[in-house]
Amino acid sequence: MNLTPIVLIWAVLGLATLGLALYRIFMTEHEQDVVHLGPGEEREIPKQAELAKRLVMVDRWGKVLTVITVLVGLALAAGYLYNGWVDPSSAPNNFYRRNTP
Repeated sequence: MNLTPIVLIWAVLGLATLGLALYRIFMTEHEQDVVHLGPGEEREIPKQAELAKRLVMVDRWGKVLTVITVLVGLALAAGYLYNGWVDPSSAPNNFYRRNTP
């Protein structure tokens, strides 16, 4: 069983999840933690509302990508272990075979 395509998909999912986390960090880098409600600050309210909306969307996709990445990783590990159980000769380092001279 060739697991290389699944490993590549898993790696791409992991990189996408990491990229989304970095995007969220950069998006909130200059965020102000104060809610602007006072007089003269009316133009800041739509900016903060838009940023909050974008953060909710990024967080939702981040959770979905994280769950998918973990599930694919667990399936990959299960497939690898199953393959090693069914065909022990395909296991790396082949610890079942005795190296006798």
